[in-house]
Amino acid sequence: MSKTGKCHPDTPCPPPQQAPVQEDRKNSEPHIFPSFSERRGPGCSQRIRALINDCSVAAKPTEQSAALLAPRLRQLWAQSVCGGMEISVRSYQELCFPGPHELYFKNLSKRKNQVMEKNGNNRKLRVCVATCNRADYSKLAPIMCGIKTEPEFFELDVVVLGSHLIDDYGNTYRMIEQDDFDINTRLHTIVRGEDEAAMVESVGLALVKLPDVLNRLKPDIMIVHGDRFDALALATSAALMNIRILHIEGGEVSGTIDDSIRHAITKLAHYHVCCTRSAEQHLISMCEDHDRILLAGCPSYDKLLCAKNKDYMSIIRMWLGDDVKPKDYIVALQHPVTTDIKHSIKMFELTLDALISFNKRTLVLFPNIDAGSKEMVRVMRKKGIEHHPNFRAVKHVPFEQFIQLVAHAGCVIGNSSCGVREVGAFGTPVINLGTRQIGRETGENVLHVRDADTQDKILQALHLQFGKQYPCSKIYGDGNAVPRILKFLKSIDLQEPLQKKFCFPPVKDNISQDIDHILETLSALAVDLGGTNLRVAIVSMKGEIVKKYTQFNPKTYEERINLILQMCVEAAAEAVKLNCRILGVGGRVNPREGVVLHSTKLIQEWNSVDLRTPLSDTLHLPVWVDNDGNCAAMAERKFGQGKGLENFVTFITGTGIGGGIIHQHELIHGSSFCAAELGHLVVSLDGPDCSCGSHGCIEAYASGMALQKEAKKLHDEDLLLVEGMSVPKDEAVGALHLIQAAKLGNVKAQSILRTAGKALGLGVVNILHTVNPSLVILSGVLASHYIHTVKDVIRQQALSSVQNVDVVVSDLVDPALLGAASMVLDYTTRRIY
Repeated sequence: MSKTGKCHPDTPCPPPQQAPVQEDRKNSEPHIFPSFSERRGPGCSQRIRALINDCSVAAKPTEQSAALLAPRLRQLWAQSVCGGMEISVRSYQELCFPGPHELYFKNLSKRKNQVMEKNGNNRKLRVCVATCNRADYSKLAPIMCGIKTEPEFFELDVVVLGSHLIDDYGNTYRMIEQDDFDINTRLHTIVRGEDEAAMVESVGLALVKLPDVLNRLKPDIMIVHGDRFDALALATSAALMNIRILHIEGGEVSGTIDDSIRHAITKLAHYHVCCTRSAEQHLISMCEDHDRILLAGCPSYDKLLCAKNKDYMSIIRMWLGDDVKPKDYIVALQHPVTTDIKHSIKMFELTLDALISFNKRTLVLFPNIDAGSKEMVRVMRKKGIEHHPNFRAVKHVPFEQFIQLVAHAGCVIGNSSCGVREVGAFGTPVINLGTRQIGRETGENVLHVRDADTQDKILQALHLQFGKQYPCSKIYGDGNAVPRILKFLKSIDLQEPLQKKFCFPPVKDNISQDIDHILETLSALAVDLGGTNLRVAIVSMKGEIVKKYTQFNPKTYEERINLILQMCVEAAAEAVKLNCRILGVGGRVNPREGVVLHSTKLIQEWNSVDLRTPLSDTLHLPVWVDNDGNCAAMAERKFGQGKGLENFVTFITGTGIGGGIIHQHELIHGSSFCAAELGHLVVSLDGPDCSCGSHGCIEAYASGMALQKEAKKLHDEDLLLVEGMSVPKDEAVGALHLIQAAKLGNVKAQSILRTAGKALGLGVVNILHTVNPSLVILSGVLASHYIHTVKDVIRQQALSSVQNVDVVVSDLVDPALLGAASMVLDYTTRRIY
């Protein structure tokens, strides 16, 4: 038998039984086996197992046979060097046949057990356990005990480094010696300074010293725990020296730089022991081999779940005073957050102020050695915590005693992982401050104070939590982690290749790039066929317009298509290996087939016109076709203010009004490619006629063509020009003259622009109520003149839930051209092999 109360893996024993989840170990019968701190003699488990098999070979064990066998087992156990432990009828039954929790674990681990049985090792496994600080030793000590008690399978080497060897942090290497472990190597790896640079230098120093140690010890496997910077140095050294790594507590999420370190160690490690189902799933999501992941639970829980059986009053008196009662004191343990040191120090100061005001006896543990710890100690001394009658400030408490202190505390406060992990096993109330542990799985005993920015918040949390008793939580373990870990270690086949294999999820296409293909797609040819002008531009990968050509748009189909081809050929002669995209047709387009389905009156004779074929045949390049509104939206998605946003809408104002809708990062075309014809949203039942054949559309009010029409009316009535303004006889009156008149104080021109802005604003409100985007972008030459009126309409007529949406003016110079180029570049800079 192992000292955890579970069967030896070589004996014909059922798998270890998990402790019943609802059982209170304080009231349970004594267990058949001693704890990790006690010893067993060689052959003890074999003799007990043989006795059990002899007595139960004829039939399944019963209450009667168990009662007869128990005295003999007690006698045999007392004769061994294991010490006299009581054995109960129930313990015998647990030993001989499985319960429901055991069956659950057996099914969960069926696949892993099959792998474990293939162990090909013919010699002892040399295991190096490296411990860096008091926290990781509490998790590694149970594993070390288990390894030491099976010398026929393992050789244990212990390496001590980090803050274990520093007097300011308690010289905690002594407790390793007190636990009767031989320390093979002591490495002084900490560079003092307690800042970011000191942490980096400490990692570097450890990397310099570790190779000699590993060369001397030559371990088969190194066990590394957690997410400390020291552990990263250990994992890096072992990986580069071709030593297998077993990582304890990988896959968890906390909320600081520790996450990055933990996941980095995971990628270096060959085997993984995790504590929760979520952590196991995280490891699988990180492409780790499922067969090399063991869901064992936290090793410290093997001690935690039997902790309350021990005498605790003497421990409480020793650390807090003779006058302190259980549940009437606080344990505080807070560490710096290395990604926001200034804020964490301020939060620690507020915590101490709240604890002083709360006026309860408090045990304060010094912070760890992370950057910022020196400043936190200064805060403690500045407030006189070490000499305050209500406080006991200590550098270190042995883990067995620390368990008793938190188990019987009225509250635990701080940002240490023990608060959200170990303390839950006792149902002790916990106040978790800040974001250092915000990603951890927690029981209902944990109250989070994420923004601990005032003393009142912390004080209120203390009043809510202090003295409560919550149900015990066993999220992180069931007390049987070590037997599983030892069995997992025995399953490791040293003959297997050392190189890690990652289990990547299936990928639809194997996409890669080569330099030749990148060079041939450095630019794109973009064409904008607008209602007034025809433009062609060479656009680079960065969205820069290298060269642009502009011509007036001819009136007939033949003239237009010939001019497009002529301008494209001219541009292609100046750019090597370009990909083309056609846009800005001013009407509805089928982008899949490159066909203009029909256009508005802005561009006559362009119904069912195939643009893609003649351009592709002439230029020998791929061609994409879409309308100017959609292209403006795509330009914002790639180059503009919509970059990285999931949902936004673009309105483009020019000769006409168009737009595009991006939903879940994708452009919406609609079932018949008519989506986002925003200029033809009807905002008035009796409005002016529109170029689409309807009336009351936004375009009939707010387009450049509509403003030009209103400007001509005013000019014909001699109501347009004001002082300081003139229109040459040979110049046609247009929208710009109306805008100029409005700026110079023309009341009628201002009224027309205000009406146009209101029409556009009503269209924006309709879109907000329909697709609820997170951003509205106004693009085009008229956008800046409408922005304020549009915002006023939203405030007045939109539902309150959408009134706070951002409405901005595009900062792109030619959104339609850039949008065309963006689609070319997105489609053609990757090639499938």
